[in-house]
Amino acid sequence: MKKVYKLVDLDCANCAAKMEDAIKKLPGVSDASVNFLSQKMTIVADDVAAVMPDVLKCIQRVEPDCQVVM
Repeated sequence: MKKVYKLVDLDCANCAAKMEDAIKKLPGVSDASVNFLSQKMTIVADDVAAVMPDVLKCIQRVEPDCQVVM
C-alpha cells in the first residue's frame, strides 16, 4: 500500500534526505521518499498504519519541528 503525507516545517533538503534514508531502513517499509520541494512524504508498506509510529520517530529525531499531516 502506498500513502502520501503532507509535511509541515521541513526546513532543508539535507534533513529530507536523512529522513528518507532512516525510514527506508525500517522493518516493514518497502520504499519511502521525502521531497523537500513539495513538502511531501510517500511511504510504501504492506501495513502503513503499523509502521507510522516508527516513521514519526525517525522524523522527530532528524527534524523535531516537522509535523506530518494525516
